[in-house]
Amino acid sequence: MSEKTLTRLDLSEAVFREVGLSRNESAQLVESILSHLSDALVEGEQVKISSFGTFSVRDKAARVGRNPKTGEEVPISPRRVLTFRPSHLMKDRVAEGNRR
Repeated sequence: MSEKTLTRLDLSEAVFREVGLSRNESAQLVESILSHLSDALVEGEQVKISSFGTFSVRDKAARVGRNPKTGEEVPISPRRVLTFRPSHLMKDRVAEGNRR
């Protein structure tokens, strides 16, 4: 498995090559899309991308955790967490990559 990370620059470069927008317009497009996705998630909306997956925000209740080293109980405050559920097509595609 490679250690490569896909970055915003990589995405905007792909838009530049495949769509034909200028590099600046490609970067603005990627930023705009990411901004819309983030804004929707902050508002508590689900973001569903066909054939890719669904991003959603979940509320987790307060609970008592335990420090594994000391065994001391520690309160964990309520929080919102981001979750991702890949589509079946994405799961299959990733599994195919494991067979190479």
